[in-house]
Amino acid sequence: MNEGGDPVTLESPVLLEPETKASPSIRVTTAAASAATPAEGPPVFELKKFSAYYGSFRAIKDMDMVIQPNRITALIGPSGSGKSTVLRWLNRMNDLVPGAHMGGEVLYHGVNLFDKRVDAVEVRRRIGMVFQKPNPFPKSIYDNVAFGPRVAGYKGKMNELVEESLRRAAIWDEVKDKLKSPGTALSGGQQQRLCIARAIAVQPDVILMDEPCSALDPVATLKIEQLMFELKQNYTIVIVTHNMQQAARASDETMFMTMGEDRAGYMVEIGSTSEIFTNPKRQLTEDYVSGRFG
Repeated sequence: MNEGGDPVTLESPVLLEPETKASPSIRVTTAAASAATPAEGPPVFELKKFSAYYGSFRAIKDMDMVIQPNRITALIGPSGSGKSTVLRWLNRMNDLVPGAHMGGEVLYHGVNLFDKRVDAVEVRRRIGMVFQKPNPFPKSIYDNVAFGPRVAGYKGKMNELVEESLRRAAIWDEVKDKLKSPGTALSGGQQQRLCIARAIAVQPDVILMDEPCSALDPVATLKIEQLMFELKQNYTIVIVTHNMQQAARASDETMFMTMGEDRAGYMVEIGSTSEIFTNPKRQLTEDYVSGRFG
């Protein structure tokens, strides 16, 4: 990739397809996303010898990881092992953190996310984030969902986009008669699904979820997990969770991380969830998933 020249766009390695008439905007898909077996296609993310630093402290060291399209990948491991840090680097949330820098490569559909010519705002539109604690804006339910598209200059039918996003987030039937009510008035589980609706309203390619169920009761947690299964038909999902049962239930792939003596997080093993929980390759992984430590 040349250092000079025109700004890098993320269109080059992906296919742009028009949405249906109900949502006439543009969304990103990959060639693999329309294939019969999407996991066989090119990866969405590829990390090569990735290390993350905050000042002189190395938070993650020498990580090699591939994330496949239209799958749910769970990141598990003890607190402090760098799981949430990985998410923050995948959508460049650390750009404005003083002293934050990285080594290696983070590729998104083959494009180096940290090439100086890549637009960080466009990266965050395509790679959405749902946080641990639901954080609806102090606006109406409708305006929460419409906020992102308005900022992005969406020119389509906003009412249809808001309804479609709320339907995809499995909350439309619960809020359709109170769209002008504050999003903060909803229950915790509803607020989290509203935040998911807000994330998908800008037509992302990837949804990152940082412990999205940690503050929710079991019923609300189950709804989020069911929603994740539905969303992976259209999106790639990466979730951080400390709940081993949730990782085993709700993910296709699982990556186990821990930390070394220098407190730097590293990847121990990644594979299919069934393999990680029933027949891991590393003893350290087996000890963690069986509850012997962590």
